Amino acid sequence: MRNESEERLAKLEEKYASMGQDMNAYLDGLLISNYLPYWEYVNLDTLLTLQKPRTDFPDEQIFIMYHQITELYFRLALHEMEQIAHNGRNVLPNGNDLGWNDSLDPAFLLERLQRINRYFDALTQSYGVMETGMDKEQFLRFRMALLPASGFQSAQYRKIEICATPLRNLVHRDHRDSFAATADDDKGMDAMFQHIYWKAGATEIGTGKKTLTLHQFEQKYGAELLNLAKDYRAKNIWARYASLPETDRQRPELVSQMRLLDANVNINWPLQHYRTAARYLLRDKDEVAATGGTNWQQYLPPRFMKRIFFPDLWTPQEKDEWGRSWLIAQLNEARKE
Repeated sequence: MRNESEERLAKLEEKYASMGQDMNAYLDGLLISNYLPYWEYVNLDTLLTLQKPRTDFPDEQIFIMYHQITELYFRLALHEMEQIAHNGRNVLPNGNDLGWNDSLDPAFLLERLQRINRYFDALTQSYGVMETGMDKEQFLRFRMALLPASGFQSAQYRKIEICATPLRNLVHRDHRDSFAATADDDKGMDAMFQHIYWKAGATEIGTGKKTLTLHQFEQKYGAELLNLAKDYRAKNIWARYASLPETDRQRPELVSQMRLLDANVNINWPLQHYRTAARYLLRDKDEVAATGGTNWQQYLPPRFMKRIFFPDLWTPQEKDEWGRSWLIAQLNEARKE
């Protein structure tokens, strides 16, 4: 009977043989390779060189690093969404399938939703770093060196939206009803994408012209985001949830996590952003323009855009009062202070 080491060697030999590789050559490389230290595994030295301020104001470093942290959390969320889309399957370039399921396991979906919600909970709770963690006068000065860059241009946030819900739910609310019967074929999605809600957030109110911020964003990411929407039309989170048997879809814990995801992305996170923007960009009674010319006061509040990923999971009253409970909670909190 083979011992554990022999069994492992046999499995290794089988693995490398399936790829046309010589296991002994890999073992020779292992014998002479150096141990992997932590700082190399996480590329720490490189990571710490990625902050490149445009000014000498110290608090610009905080602004850069917090946005970089945010993008890493977005990447974590997208990683889980990719797993949901593919049922946890992971097909290697050589065709070997390391996946688990041919159909979506409700428990797998629940666990991934919980992970995404934890990421957004961490983001929402951490926004104090931005809201009260920077000197206001420094921010109002160094921000002028960032034009026309804007958090509006976060492609990963747009990808999270696209991977969560049918594209129709991301159409601007003024045009959403006109696409109610539009097919999800390429032609229909092309039409819906032209009326995606976020375009209004970087369009000049007076002239209706696109800002440079929006021009840049569309030039770099427009085609990629539209292709992602087409790729995910049958495997976004709502589509995967809807593919489950009705008894699974009605599980309270699953419905709760779906609703929490909707609220986290479309209410909690943008309203924290809104509150921070108001602190820095409302000076006395005058509004300070956001970088890139985004219409932050009309764009960020959920009650204006009414972005809802999973409308079937909310009552008519909840949809009508979208975001209102958050505002009430904030007012009550302010009264206590």
